[in-house]
Formats: sequence, C-alpha cells, structure tokens
Amino acid sequence: MINIILHGANGYMGRVIESLAAEDPDVEIAAGIDVVDDGTHKFPIFTNINDCDVNADVVIDFSVAPAVDSLISFCEKRSLPVVICTTGLSDEQISSIDILSKNVAVLRSGNMSLGINVLLSMVKKAARVFMPAGFEVEIIEKHHNRKLDAPSGTALMLADAVN
Repeated sequence: MINIILHGANGYMGRVIESLAAEDPDVEIAAGIDVVDDGTHKFPIFTNINDCDVNADVVIDFSVAPAVDSLISFCEKRSLPVVICTTGLSDEQISSIDILSKNVAVLRSGNMSLGINVLLSMVKKAARVFMPAGFEVEIIEKHHNRKLDAPSGTALMLADAVN
C-alpha cells in the first residue's frame, strides 16, 4: 500500500487524484493539504503543511506556486519523495527543487497528460528537422479564464522541447 499526502487536495487535479486513488486498492490518500478544510474528504485535511503529522510514502502536489516553498521544506525535513505538478514556479523555486532532488526523489512536470508527453516527443523530432532549415517556432496558447499562470507549464515544456 502506498500512502499519499495530497498537496492541493481541494483543487481540480487534487479531486481527480482523490478519485483515482479511491479506485486503486494499492494506494491510499493518507492526508490532504489545502488552505481550507471543506469537510468533503475521507482523509484529514491540514491547512498548514507543517502541522501534518501523518506518515506517508510520497507527496503528490497539484497546488499553487506560493505553496511550493513550504512543500519543499516539508519534504526535505522528512526525506519524503515528491511529485511536483504545480506550474508558475519562480527560478528560485526551481533551483530549490533541484537542490531537494539531490537528497530526495523528485518528479517535476508541467503536464502529466499522456497526450502532451507524446506531443513533446514529436515536437523534439520536428525541431531537429525544421530549425536547421530556418523555420521559426512560435507558441501561442489560450486558456479558460481560471488559468492561474501564463505561460503555462505545458507551453514552457513545449519551448524546452523545441530548444
């Protein structure tokens, strides 16, 4: 059994992860972290990550950039592996994650979608063909009005694939 702390439990992706975990007998959400406990979860919610005293095997993060600093510190103190899916991180936060990864297992991705990750592979191949031939690349993105960060993690991943 893999016990998970879900960082950003009340958000859209937090709810998706909660739903997927409920269907998988090999995983369990041991606790959630979010700014409010809305009383709808079957696991305890901590509004301050430092108050979380639940044992877990991994943290899955789908939160917001300002919450990531305390997440990094929490995982460092507990030597707890973390999957970071929050986007809009500052260069300083990315550097802190890189430092954390030297001592703790870290997986960081701006998009966990299978389709986007296949697209990234295709973009890398296309860039190797088109860029030397003088083609220019422009990434244009459009999102719903609730999108919190721009450029999105996906757009940044696509730019990295081109480069």
